[in-house]
Amino acid sequence: MSETYYKNKSILITGGAQGIGLGMAEAFARAKATVVITDQDEEAGQEALERLRAQDLQAVFIPCDVAQEAQVQNLLEKVGEKYPQLDVLINNAGISDPFQGALDELQLADFDRMLAVNLRGPLLCARYALPLLRKAAHPAILNITSTRAFMSEPDTFAYTASKGGLEALTHALAVSLAADRIRVNALAPGWIETGPWQKESGRYEPNHTKEDKAQHPAGRVGIPGDIAAAALFLCSNQAGFITGQHLVIDGGMTVKMIYN
Repeated sequence: MSETYYKNKSILITGGAQGIGLGMAEAFARAKATVVITDQDEEAGQEALERLRAQDLQAVFIPCDVAQEAQVQNLLEKVGEKYPQLDVLINNAGISDPFQGALDELQLADFDRMLAVNLRGPLLCARYALPLLRKAAHPAILNITSTRAFMSEPDTFAYTASKGGLEALTHALAVSLAADRIRVNALAPGWIETGPWQKESGRYEPNHTKEDKAQHPAGRVGIPGDIAAAALFLCSNQAGFITGQHLVIDGGMTVKMIYN
């Protein structure tokens, strides 16, 4: 992709105020895109804007809970008022498993909330972004899933189910939106260290052991920039023949056999 590919292109990143989302917001802003960050956490959103401005980068923040249809509809209406089209939608907003315990102790409300944010949210965002995406020359949707869609630790029912569902939703959207020229792909991160990309009250410095790093054939734990680099490629016209696919970014962790 050319250095100017993203100039003046509008990018909406859900859950963009912290972690992987913030890393992607920084990367697309550096590429001269017009970045819209949305997040339920308004404090984090304002801090994200300050962080970007300190790097001479620009973005817009619009608060939204992607699990709420009315809020998603309002979000995309505001985006449409600001920009003539939406070039890229990145469905990154998600919550980790609020419950890690035995199946017979799982509260249905926790399970439902997880699916509402992690799975229904991307569907709602795609639905209400559709009119703006149709106006773009090379529209793309990118879903951020997880290696948990393909493998599990014990008692992570809701998170695993939501990310597995998002993988399936990715290829369903890719086939369904093909007539609109909208490519839809997914990135499945593994262990990504987000401590330095959290809002101030939750920020921390990583302290990875040799054992942590040795779990990865790449020799280290991932960072948001690893995901952002792949996002920049998959959402560009260089990936114009790629749709309905997922790319695992985990430093090789999921292909390494571990017996202890």
